[in-house]
Amino acid sequence: MTEEEARGWIVDRFDAEVLAKLERLVALVTDETARQNLVSPSTLAGIWSRHIVDSLQLVDLAPADGAWLDIGTGGGFPGLAVAVVRDTAMHLVEPRRKRAVFLEEAAHILGLPHVHVHASKVESVTARAKTISARAVGSIAALVEAARHVASRDTVWLLPRGRVSPEELAGLPRYARVFHVEQSLTDPDSQIVVLRGVFGR
Repeated sequence: MTEEEARGWIVDRFDAEVLAKLERLVALVTDETARQNLVSPSTLAGIWSRHIVDSLQLVDLAPADGAWLDIGTGGGFPGLAVAVVRDTAMHLVEPRRKRAVFLEEAAHILGLPHVHVHASKVESVTARAKTISARAVGSIAALVEAARHVASRDTVWLLPRGRVSPEELAGLPRYARVFHVEQSLTDPDSQIVVLRGVFGR
């Protein structure tokens, strides 16, 4: 997906207010990346496709309501971008303090009072979520083991990856075997693993 196609995808789906907030988010991330490595500098030239649309494509796969918890939000993706287009509670989990501070400041600047930043590992978070996302954070098996205490029976897990190997899926624990794989809109070599029925301990 080109940057022009990515901008067109946004314009077709969201109003001018959302577009303006996303443009502000892009400016904030670009500016802050000069001070700390929020995203790889090599991806800034393609930020609309690589980060914005790559994040917002998850919205159509998620339940329409309920809290959303994003693990390892980093520079704001996907969690902060999703918070721009959804007004339900958004929990951003980012253990690196400088990045967490950036997320708090960006949420304030963007006028997103429903964003809650947790400067900790997900194991310390107690919020429950109907949607859990994590963008290429460790192995799927390790991720669901660390975070399933914040999930319920109805929680949908959205896990954007590169190409998912059959070995990784075969290695999932028994409680994480209800899944399917979606193709990413932005990269033919990327996929999204959608898990259901992973909850509790």
